[in-house]
Amino acid sequence: MWVLGIESSCDETGVALVRAEGPGLPGLAAHALYSQVSMHAAYGGVVPELASRDHIRRILPLTGEVMARAGCTLTQVDVVAYTRGPGLAGALLVGAGVACALGAALGKPVIGVHHLEGHLLSPFLSDDAPEFPFVALLVSGGHTQLMRVEGVGRYALLGETIDDAAGEAFDKSAKLLGLGYPGGPALSRLAQDGDAQAFKLPRPLLHSGDLDFSFAGLKTAVLTQCKKLGDTLPDRRADLAASTEAAIVEVLVKKSVAALDSTGLTRLVVAGGVGANRSLRAQLNAACARRGVRVHYPQLELCTDNGAMIAMAAAMRLQSGVQQAHTDYAFDVRPRWPLHALAS
Repeated sequence: MWVLGIESSCDETGVALVRAEGPGLPGLAAHALYSQVSMHAAYGGVVPELASRDHIRRILPLTGEVMARAGCTLTQVDVVAYTRGPGLAGALLVGAGVACALGAALGKPVIGVHHLEGHLLSPFLSDDAPEFPFVALLVSGGHTQLMRVEGVGRYALLGETIDDAAGEAFDKSAKLLGLGYPGGPALSRLAQDGDAQAFKLPRPLLHSGDLDFSFAGLKTAVLTQCKKLGDTLPDRRADLAASTEAAIVEVLVKKSVAALDSTGLTRLVVAGGVGANRSLRAQLNAACARRGVRVHYPQLELCTDNGAMIAMAAAMRLQSGVQQAHTDYAFDVRPRWPLHALAS
């Protein structure tokens, strides 16, 4: 079974082809990705209308590129998958519309996929694929969640952010420091040259006794510190960046360890763009090694939004019988769609 996946939830256009044979895990045949970062950088953030228009320009050329890399033709595709949500409504509609039109033209079924489920299952594309059950830490620009995962479509929410996500805390703090867009990676790079102990920043909800997150207060603390530094901020940016990163990472690590302790599970999956952060990986690896817990990550190139994770999630849902593809080609999108709503 060949599954073509299309991702268009925000500012990256991704297309990929995976092949599923028998009971084994599907394998990635080829993928291509186009990032809109340079286009949105001039505005300091994603402009939804521009994102939607760019997806229109990119999807079909990327599809042709993927098929050429895989040595396949569109007629060999068995299922066309697309991101149904969550994400920007206009951007989602582009991917859904193209996927359903393509499916109709080929006479092949289509399937809508949850964007966060794509991230959650993306480590199954790596050489060190996890096994069910596990705790999942989903950390991206708009989401920070801890989930108990028993199998495909079997998700229980353990904790989530009550305001800003970890990725938002990185991006907003970076903007306060005068760094470019996207801010998170820029802040992390600058943090490598700073002293993480230089500034005492809050760790919101660290001792709350639950598994929820809150990062809005940290952003406010960074703003306050920037104002205190005034004209000396340029000389202390690396230290403030390092202190900010340390605060975010400490909360993520300790909450993840608490989730493992409360569930008794011995596997942790980390997915989403923030999962590529070096400090987060290093500290999670160390904390989990002390507890005999295995940690699984996607390949670095698959941490951000991509078509491979959408194709993979679709293939795994079809293999497990959790969901069926359809051929009526009617579609809708769900800009707001909690992952735990998929629980079977």
